[in-house]
Amino acid sequence: MTLLPRPVLERARSLFPYLTGGRIYLNHAATSPLSTRVMDVLSTHLHDRMTGGIDTYEVDIAMVKSWRQAVQRMINAEGPERVAFQMNTSDALNIVAAGLPWHAGDHILLNDAEFPANLHPFLHLRRHGVVVDILRVHNGIVTPEQIADALTPTTRLLSLSAVQFLSGYRADLQEIGELCRSRGVIFVVDGIQAVGAVPLDVQALHIDALAAGAQKWQMAPQGTGFLYVTEALQERIQPQYAGWLSVASPWDFRLLDQPLARSARRYEGGTLNIPGMYGMRESITILEEFGADAVAAQIHGLTGILMQDLSAIPGVHAITPSDAAHRAGIVTIQPPAGLKSEDIVGQLKARGITIAVREGLLRFSPHFYNSEEEMHRTAEEVRKLVGASA
Repeated sequence: MTLLPRPVLERARSLFPYLTGGRIYLNHAATSPLSTRVMDVLSTHLHDRMTGGIDTYEVDIAMVKSWRQAVQRMINAEGPERVAFQMNTSDALNIVAAGLPWHAGDHILLNDAEFPANLHPFLHLRRHGVVVDILRVHNGIVTPEQIADALTPTTRLLSLSAVQFLSGYRADLQEIGELCRSRGVIFVVDGIQAVGAVPLDVQALHIDALAAGAQKWQMAPQGTGFLYVTEALQERIQPQYAGWLSVASPWDFRLLDQPLARSARRYEGGTLNIPGMYGMRESITILEEFGADAVAAQIHGLTGILMQDLSAIPGVHAITPSDAAHRAGIVTIQPPAGLKSEDIVGQLKARGITIAVREGLLRFSPHFYNSEEEMHRTAEEVRKLVGASA
């Protein structure tokens, strides 16, 4: 286990005023607190819009170039032109789902552990005669072997979460990506529970499309995110809507008969959420400064501590796999029989500890600025609550 050196950790913690008074936030799988630096960037931009430049649009659009490059580095995309900014994961996935040429009898493979954002865009295609196969899985574990057995000659697309929102299971994207590539199946990944928490290399993993809202592990404002799409897949996706920024020369207002942009910008349509994106760019910069590998190691170490401490509580059953290779930033447990998870969460909240309830289970999701001491304290408070209710 490799944790951040104490001086580095204290520098990270200083960015999050939420920690004042000893509060502990372990709900990053839902949404992250904003850092002081993100707030400063947002405030500066909005103040300029209020009293300064006001019409900052051309400057903002020029700045988008650096934001694309930041996302490109984070996921190792082929180039910044492979990135389209979106409001959320659902919007990004809908671009892929709605834009591909489907035919009656085509199959799509999903699984029953997915968050709805990675289900409804594809289930909606059944109106075109597309068959959606739902793989039944246990505890959110989706293995390459299960997928290989479920693929059919008519399976056109597989969509899968890099990390499952409930169990925290981290999929073997490398093997699954190779499997899809060998079968000619489009590999779509919902990366919202992974990007910012664990390194993802879209090229090495053979990912055709990656969708990720940025309000969770990327620690950005809500209403921000992105879609990555390979050039080959982009050629197969016909946008279902277009806006003035979708075309090759958007500032040539009178050139109406022009092609779509050659890059993934064709999926952006109109004016972006510029304030949110200023925050997103700064949040990604922070993660870059601390280092993707160091951030991932810290999160991995903290979840390991939580797994060990929580699993030692009598009557508690861990849903998240103990195998380190299949764990990222989420630890989910089932409390002892007879206890209501909602009651435990409420009592933890009163003690200054924020976690989540999902489907009757307790979900803990620490980020890189959380500490080892916070993990031990959280587990101890859970132990006290479980013991008091026994």
